[in-house]
Amino acid sequence: MPFTITLQPNNESFTVMEGETILAAALRSGRNFPYGCRNGACGSCKGKLISGKIQYGEIPLTGITEKEREAGFALFCQSRPVSDLVIEAREVIGAGDLVIRKLPCRVTKIENLSHDVMRLFLKLPATEHLQFLAGQYIDILLHNDKRRSFSLANAPHDDEFLELHIRHYDGGLFSEFAFHKMHEKTLLRIEGPLGTFFFREESDRPIIMVAGGTGFAPIKSIIEHILANNLERTIHFYWGARGRQDLYLHGLAERWANENVAIHYIPVLSGPHKEDQWQGRTGFVHEAVLNDFPDLSGYEVYTCGPPPMVRAVQNTFAERGLAQDYIYSDSFEFAPPG
Repeated sequence: MPFTITLQPNNESFTVMEGETILAAALRSGRNFPYGCRNGACGSCKGKLISGKIQYGEIPLTGITEKEREAGFALFCQSRPVSDLVIEAREVIGAGDLVIRKLPCRVTKIENLSHDVMRLFLKLPATEHLQFLAGQYIDILLHNDKRRSFSLANAPHDDEFLELHIRHYDGGLFSEFAFHKMHEKTLLRIEGPLGTFFFREESDRPIIMVAGGTGFAPIKSIIEHILANNLERTIHFYWGARGRQDLYLHGLAERWANENVAIHYIPVLSGPHKEDQWQGRTGFVHEAVLNDFPDLSGYEVYTCGPPPMVRAVQNTFAERGLAQDYIYSDSFEFAPPG
């Protein structure tokens, strides 16, 4: 049976159909609830349950702690109501006017960026156009109703091709195909734009960006959008990787910093190899930020990459005064073949 969800503090409501998650119902009803992975890992969709009862499925909920659940918080991407609910949820302003579409596209170029990262350039039909915000992602639609999510690495103004950064995972349903079978002119189907991780143009706060691995892709989109629009924002960009070869577009990030006084690039390696001869920062990338910024209350943070890194940023930066409203995250959860 359907249930009614009432939003506080404005007392507006929407209906959740049987078997539907709170997030799915909100999006269907035109509500721009924040979300990222949609599988319980990133915590972007977290909100507060004021009254009523919910239930979860069997997916592990790594995006919420037991302490948060005891305090009344819930992951709306996985929670299904079993009664009428009253909730508190942030709504995103900016993505609601974009139409989510399913489109065909063709692989026009494949470029190896490192030993385990490739760059794909996808071309839509000549009569089609995908409008998106810097930082959003698309889903590649596969057989048997499976899909894989990848951030768009190109800025919205530079949309002749859609640029994706693909990391190889052993047994990865799409990455194995991409690295071993895909070729130029391969046809794909995509859906997008998706996600609430995108650049907030209305803010004038200085920005701290924290990326891990291919979390560089949406950061690239955002920075190139900022540069193209001559927006006056100070950016401190921290890119965490294991070894030097994992900073697969290191030269591009250096060029941003060298050519723009407002951009500061800080690469951080957690396990540099001897042959790297690395003289830069080492350790965990979020700890590098904490070492540099004892007070984060005046900043805006964009973080994307592996779930443990994103969770570390969310948890530790809040302790340095960063308000929840000024942290935007996209957790790159690896989807197993099954």
